[in-house]
Amino acid sequence: MNRIAKFEKVSPGQFRKDFTEAFPEYEKDADAIYNAIRLPQRATKGSAGYDYFSPVSFTLKPGETIKIPTGIRARMEEGWVLCNFPRSGQGFKFRLQLNNTVGIIDSDYYDSDNEGHIMAKLTNDSNEGKVLTVRAGEGFLQGIFFPFGITQDDEADAVRNGGFGSTG
Repeated sequence: MNRIAKFEKVSPGQFRKDFTEAFPEYEKDADAIYNAIRLPQRATKGSAGYDYFSPVSFTLKPGETIKIPTGIRARMEEGWVLCNFPRSGQGFKFRLQLNNTVGIIDSDYYDSDNEGHIMAKLTNDSNEGKVLTVRAGEGFLQGIFFPFGITQDDEADAVRNGGFGSTG
């Protein structure tokens, strides 16, 4: 196996800013929530996906959406990408969807102004009326690292500064 990446927490200040924007009701608890964040982990030796653990408990009824600031960023070698997906069981049982279908985390996102803070915007797309409940500390997202190639005539030389829309 190639060891090409490392998960880290964003700074406490960056987490507090992003988290209280998404969850203003938890503003006074943001530091304790930050301290409890666990870095993503594989569950088994044969697992491809690294499970992200929810910083807060949440419930999603069918059709509801939530944005979760994970408190996590990923430093990885150039030539690799981190793709984030809902955990398989939650996707299967609840049709849990990422709003951008796959969360693409590029290697240069790590150095962005927001410290490469990984966000997950999720929707319960259940057409069976199923309600999803995730408790703080439970897995809700999985990330898999993939190598990628570029075209022979690629001349990209721009520098990223941000997330969505930062590359034009």
